[in-house]
Amino acid sequence: EDQVVNGHDEKESNPFAEYMWMENEEDFNRQVEEELQEQEFLDRCFQEMLEEEDQEWFIPSRDLPQAMGQLQQQLNGLVVSDGHTSEDILSKSNLNPDAKEFVPGVKY
Repeated sequence: EDQVVNGHDEKESNPFAEYMWMENEEDFNRQVEEELQEQEFLDRCFQEMLEEEDQEWFIPSRDLPQAMGQLQQQLNGLVVSDGHTSEDILSKSNLNPDAKEFVPGVKY
């Protein structure tokens, strides 16, 4: 049976192996601090990127004045039809169905 001395087996080469990082505690602390600063920097960059992206996008609720938002709601509620069918409109039209299509800048 293995003999245990001060809570450690005799076969264990260095009972303080798990605490060896403390030997270079200052280096360890510096390394952890650098990692934390790098993570903080990356988080700030990512947040700035998201804020810039938000500024470039057009968001009506944010970018339009309140009156424009109300006007937009009213426009969304409008219906194009006024009760007349398309045949009804065509029968009363004064337009020439055989006329050439209007193209801006082209002279006929």
